[in-house]
Amino acid sequence: MDKEKALEIIKSQLPEKRYIHTLGVVETAVKLANKYGANPKKAELAAIFHDYAKYRPVSEMRSIVIEHKMDPNILKYGRELLHAPVGAFLVKKEVGIEDEETLNGIRYHTTGRPYMSLLEKIIYIADYIEPNRTFKGVEEVRVLAEEDLDLALVTSIANTVHFLLKKQQPVFPDTLATYNHLILKEEF
Repeated sequence: MDKEKALEIIKSQLPEKRYIHTLGVVETAVKLANKYGANPKKAELAAIFHDYAKYRPVSEMRSIVIEHKMDPNILKYGRELLHAPVGAFLVKKEVGIEDEETLNGIRYHTTGRPYMSLLEKIIYIADYIEPNRTFKGVEEVRVLAEEDLDLALVTSIANTVHFLLKKQQPVFPDTLATYNHLILKEEF
């Protein structure tokens, strides 16, 4: 699928502010893909569709998780996490993208997972550091992403966990497992 067609599809799914965020993720993902040797076309496509399901009704997302036997634990964590695995499912079903590497970039961009592929790491970090993000700690992760993608990932996860702990919100187990995996430097 070419970029213009993909952008046309996603623009109809997102409010303007989220579409602008998506363009920032695309720009960042392609830059990181070129820097670290990932496929820039797959990075572009995963970045374009990473928030495909973000504005679907929660009830629809919950139904998809249940009907298609996705990890039921994700139902406890709300829209912010639900939209990623549901998005991968819907992008495959409604848009026709079959490439599992691209779909996994969408599927794990909010939670991470141990043994993330290079493309999955790029989409996760691109979503975190795209140029329109302005929260505390983002600049440090931007700098780290220029030097060491894993260190950028560890720092972004640490920032997210710290944020959730301060708000007394739960941390999804795969996010903690991703952090531990990277800190322990487990090999493939």
